[in-house]
Amino acid sequence: MAALDYASVFVFAITGALVASRAQLDIVGFVFVAALTAVGGGTLRDVLLNRAAVFWIADPTYIAVAGAAAILVFFTAHRLDSRKAGIVWFDALALAVAVPAGVAVASAMDMDWPVVLVMGVATGCFGGLARDVVCNEVPLVLKQGEPYVTCALAGAMAAVLTQAAGLSGAVPLALCGTVTFALRASGIAWRWRIPVYRSRPPRV
Repeated sequence: MAALDYASVFVFAITGALVASRAQLDIVGFVFVAALTAVGGGTLRDVLLNRAAVFWIADPTYIAVAGAAAILVFFTAHRLDSRKAGIVWFDALALAVAVPAGVAVASAMDMDWPVVLVMGVATGCFGGLARDVVCNEVPLVLKQGEPYVTCALAGAMAAVLTQAAGLSGAVPLALCGTVTFALRASGIAWRWRIPVYRSRPPRV
């Protein structure tokens, strides 16, 4: 679980720093947005599950990892041809790591399957949502028709079903990450869209 959290923190921090670069923030702003993005989902998960300590408070190394990622991006972001594309793809990778991290923690605490699903989705989505709101971007998680939460939910469901089939350990988590990334990457590459609400004139 710690390895998943570290990977999630690092990759989500990169997306936060890339968003900070688009907002032309200073290096302190980079670190702040990167850390907020990196630990936001895991913090919400740990608070809701009432864990003994929030993961980055129990081990502040996570904040150092987020800070290192922010500084790295501060000095290299200009090399990317498209920072927007970088944000989208790094975010997809981070989502595929964070959802299994949330599933792993909830499963280790023997939570019922609906809670495992919610924790997977919350861990994967909340950090990016906080990042985009703070930087005044349209949140990817709420973008019209964007398959995002759906991908996280499908990945978490794949893990739950695999666990229900009697498999445990790394297999459900690997399947969770694979399903999440495959769906999200396909949505990005082929521009899949989820049907959105269309208002109709009221009947007289």
